[in-house]
Amino acid sequence: MVDGPDERDSERSLTYSADRPRGILTPSDREFLLGRKTDYTEHSKKQKRNRIRHRIRNAILDFTILFEHLEDRDRETVFNPDDDARDAYTQGIIDLLAFLHLGTMGYYTPFKDMLSQGVNKAEQELAGSDYRMVTVDFNVDPVGQIDVDEVIDKLEFGDFGEITDEELWAFVRLLSESDEFSATSIRSEMKEQMSEFIAQVDAAAEQRDARVEELND
Repeated sequence: MVDGPDERDSERSLTYSADRPRGILTPSDREFLLGRKTDYTEHSKKQKRNRIRHRIRNAILDFTILFEHLEDRDRETVFNPDDDARDAYTQGIIDLLAFLHLGTMGYYTPFKDMLSQGVNKAEQELAGSDYRMVTVDFNVDPVGQIDVDEVIDKLEFGDFGEITDEELWAFVRLLSESDEFSATSIRSEMKEQMSEFIAQVDAAAEQRDARVEELND
């Protein structure tokens, strides 16, 4: 179940702030969609939704102009928010992608094709040449039932490389929903373990580089 505004207000107060300046949505649009303002007639509701739809369509068209003409420094500034706003912006980007994926279901050009073309276009912009071509892999694979005992056995014996992405996602979700699991209680312990983990990763990288030098001598 997706959390509603009430559950996320405390975490992303910037997103739901009534004082935030206009974006695609006006402050009035946000109040309407969030249900904070309800004194609308049925006719005014239809007009409001219609204006929002037109504004979203025009915003989509504006991205062609933004991509082609906005200066690099302006784009970089947009994607360099203050630390206290970073989580809200990150979630906004995630929700933008979710909105596009959901909105283009049944669209005559598949989302994955547009995603591939978009990434290629960005790569060509970076390279300054249309000879820059990349392959973009995008698949939506549903996570099914996993063998919990099998995953636990892999963890117990340290066979981390044998854990599939599907098993990992499902296991983490199951763990987070378990009554015995508390993310808050293990936070400090995990942070302490992370320092040791990073040290071991760095040591492995140094050993790998040294071994490569030996082989190349």
